[in-house]
Amino acid sequence: MQRILFVCTGNTCRSPMAEAILKNKQMDEIEVRSAGIYAANGNEASAHAKKVLEDNGIAHKHRSSLLTRDEIDWADLILTMTSSHKMAILQQYPQVGTKVFTLKEYSGESFNPDVVDPYGGSLAMYEQTFRELDELIDKAIGKLK
Repeated sequence: MQRILFVCTGNTCRSPMAEAILKNKQMDEIEVRSAGIYAANGNEASAHAKKVLEDNGIAHKHRSSLLTRDEIDWADLILTMTSSHKMAILQQYPQVGTKVFTLKEYSGESFNPDVVDPYGGSLAMYEQTFRELDELIDKAIGKLK
């Protein structure tokens, strides 16, 4: 069983969408969670994130959670939405350097390491982020196999 943890800032937009996308691919050998570097525990995903997931036929119950040592230890692979998320994890948990990557880095994207944060943006921005995450996750799955 491969355990994957997606990490973003508040755990209400990008990382829960990534978690939902990967879960929706129904890969029995993968367990997935998400967390946020600065998340408040218990918040729902943003309204636009929920709408985009719903529009793409993905049901996902989500409550935000703060990134903790337990989550770090649980994960075999930690995929962050930005290079600053990656650096924050490495500063606090330097021993996990071999299992932390930006999602783009892990997926083989070398141009810009960051998935744009749609927080506070339009539904169209969330749709664009969803499409980007779906594509990156497909590439990451190819690497996992």
